[in-house]
Amino acid sequence: MYCIRCTLALLAVASFIGAQVPYDLLLKGGHVIDTKNRINSVMDVAIAGGKIARVAANIPSSEAHRAVNVQGLTVAPGLIDIHVHVYQRPELKALERDSSVQPDAHTFREGVTTVVDAGTSGWRTFPDFRARVIDKAQTRVLALLNISGAGMGTGREDELTELEASAAARTATANRGIVVGFKTAHFGGPGWESIEAAVTAGKQADMPVMVDFGYLNQIRNLSTLLLDKLRPGDIYTHCYSGHREELVDGKVNPAMVAARKRGVIFDLGFGAGSFYWYVAAPAMQQGFPPDSISTDLHTGSMNAGMKSMTNSMSSILNLGAKWEDVIAMSTWNAAKEIKQLALGNLDVGAEADVAVLGLERGDFGFLDSAGAANRGSQRILCELTLRKGRVVWDRNGRAAADWKAFPYDRKKWTK
Repeated sequence: MYCIRCTLALLAVASFIGAQVPYDLLLKGGHVIDTKNRINSVMDVAIAGGKIARVAANIPSSEAHRAVNVQGLTVAPGLIDIHVHVYQRPELKALERDSSVQPDAHTFREGVTTVVDAGTSGWRTFPDFRARVIDKAQTRVLALLNISGAGMGTGREDELTELEASAAARTATANRGIVVGFKTAHFGGPGWESIEAAVTAGKQADMPVMVDFGYLNQIRNLSTLLLDKLRPGDIYTHCYSGHREELVDGKVNPAMVAARKRGVIFDLGFGAGSFYWYVAAPAMQQGFPPDSISTDLHTGSMNAGMKSMTNSMSSILNLGAKWEDVIAMSTWNAAKEIKQLALGNLDVGAEADVAVLGLERGDFGFLDSAGAANRGSQRILCELTLRKGRVVWDRNGRAAADWKAFPYDRKKWTK
């Protein structure tokens, strides 16, 4: 017999039980660094429905289905690497020109939840990049379109006929939110055509430009690039490369100092041949840190001095940067540079992309692009990564149940 009173009572009990456990996951006791929200203290982070639900001190463990002890660790927004190469192209691999990597194989283990492919695809090749990589990756993959329509590695980046600013701007505008700007690199001509085309596209789409400037010549020089060609908000990557007179007579090039004052951004872009201690150490000592830390991830850099995002961050940390500044360079600063203000923070309601990082103390060695070593006393390791509130990397099983209590589903692994 149907009983309205009984049904209402059951619903009330269910509602009461649900109200007692409002959160799916609770990160307890970590030192939260959230640059946007000016948080730099021990707090708890609660997650529900894949979103940040609450950031506060002493949230009871009983309010979450799963509480994870992260005492002694830093809890930060998911890291953002704004210079990677993750568009693998079969035709380039056949020519041994493809050095791109698969994004999910390198991101989560480093605390990275968002990457920006820096110019591997141009407007002609972007649809294939989006279909085969961006739309399939668990990592959030964004893109800077190469101003060369064919993209990187094709041998066509210095062809003037490939520099179609309006076509690039149209593609970027049609894919706004995924395309976040433009990239110019490896231009072999003596003039400014590639830079000017990229800036034109940037103006048309209202997006920033990232520049890998290559080498100087009689026409192209760093001062003109930084003070005349680039706009405030445009990004100069490989800022410690030494290839373009970033250091002059042991001092940071005055053009770089002046450009920073007018709003040009300086990105690390470690890479395989673009980071040297003899540039980075004096620049840091003279008060010229990078605005953002990025890896220039590809098959060459990952097996050389760069290695990974946390190793790149460790290199800057051991040159004297403050820990909270290194986090800012890898989260909120990067988000602002690509105009994606929903990222790089722990706002309530934001997608729960979180990196839990540890600092090891000891005697460690770090390499630059020449293979020269610098000793450091701190090394960053990623302990836990959350993407959309789901644990996607857990170095030490912090978020997992002990195997003796684990609810194994034996049928799941039985054919």
